[in-house]
Amino acid sequence: MPSEITVPALGESIVEATVGRWLKKPGDAVVQGDALVELETDKVNLEVQAQESGVLSEVRKAEGETVTIGEVLGILSEGAAPAAAAPAPATVEPAPAAAPAVPQPAAAPAPVPAPAAAAEEAGGPTSPEVRRLAQDLQVDLAHLPGSGPRGRVTREDVVSFARAQRPPAAAPTAPPAAPRPVAAPAVPASLPDFDEGGRREERVHMSRRRQTIAKRLVEAQHQAAMLTTFNEVDLSAVMAVRKERKDAFKEKHGVSLGLMSFFTKAALSALKAYPRLNAEIQGDDMVLKRYYDIGIAVSTGEGLVVPVVRDADRLTFAGVEQAIAALAEKARTGALTLDDLRGGTFTITNGGVFGSLLSTPILNAPQVGILGMHGIVERPIAVRGEVVIRPMMYIALSYDHRIVDGSESVRFLRHIKECLEDPMQLLIEG
Repeated sequence: MPSEITVPALGESIVEATVGRWLKKPGDAVVQGDALVELETDKVNLEVQAQESGVLSEVRKAEGETVTIGEVLGILSEGAAPAAAAPAPATVEPAPAAAPAVPQPAAAPAPVPAPAAAAEEAGGPTSPEVRRLAQDLQVDLAHLPGSGPRGRVTREDVVSFARAQRPPAAAPTAPPAAPRPVAAPAVPASLPDFDEGGRREERVHMSRRRQTIAKRLVEAQHQAAMLTTFNEVDLSAVMAVRKERKDAFKEKHGVSLGLMSFFTKAALSALKAYPRLNAEIQGDDMVLKRYYDIGIAVSTGEGLVVPVVRDADRLTFAGVEQAIAALAEKARTGALTLDDLRGGTFTITNGGVFGSLLSTPILNAPQVGILGMHGIVERPIAVRGEVVIRPMMYIALSYDHRIVDGSESVRFLRHIKECLEDPMQLLIEG
């Protein structure tokens, strides 16, 4: 009996998705547990798996369509994939005339996989968005080297390769007397081109995740009374501890002793001292969180994601570094789950890795506080009446003024500054 392939529950607060790519085509045999189709949601990409074995007999939702929970994506029928017919013998003996055979309906031809889909296994890892672009531009990912981390193929790789394959424009010449019709190379209309002034435009549809990021960032600024306060930190003591302990730390724990563990520990200390920064607003109530799930903003090829380090206050420095390293790796490889992104009570974002000197981070709603880190720059500062050169960093705290007072935000940021300038205090606090 045929069974329906439906959109499963997508996770907390997610009610719809976009069909990313079918991994099976009509007529393919399917084994229970096989991945059938990719779905793109606001947060992560999911694979819908076959609940039983059979044959994919019908696809009802095409790539790019928006679907909701419970909608039918396709039909799975009983049986196995049809075996290929045996070749007819070269010669046969004449046989007595027989009644004409009843014509059988021709099997619907299965769609030919696009180059990007057919070559996925052979090519470098990439995202569904980039695979769709490669399919549109007829780029074979199997032979395309990636310039991203771990050889990941990026959007720029695909566009550059497609542009390089375009035939050069021929110089104007007199038309031949009898031109012979020649099929023009198939170059999709979406490929970037140049106008007479040498300017280029490219229209790219935003992914569902990018649309969601844009919507939530605007909502955060419209719905919260967001303000930002700044301070600067002398990181001499932190740098000294890292230099002294980095080799032994990595040998013992298998991860580097980075800045993020110090900033996470300092933020935890400040959140315990100023609990309204670890809260959210629900109606006319303030919900003060007595647990500490710290979101760490990570930039990926498909946009910013904020995986969460659960119960960060219960982790050692090594535990924090290991948790952040594991989440960052999952973000880079597209392996984050909905649970990795769920919740969060406070967020830390580091624009310094991209060279930012100063910025105003936007709140990650419904949270009411976010700490922004920036680049470390050696600058002259006055210390006890003398000018010295120190590794300095500007830090920023954006907060929701509806429940966090200005003086409270300033003291919160100063608390972080004091913890980082005396890291032994963090070690004592555990």
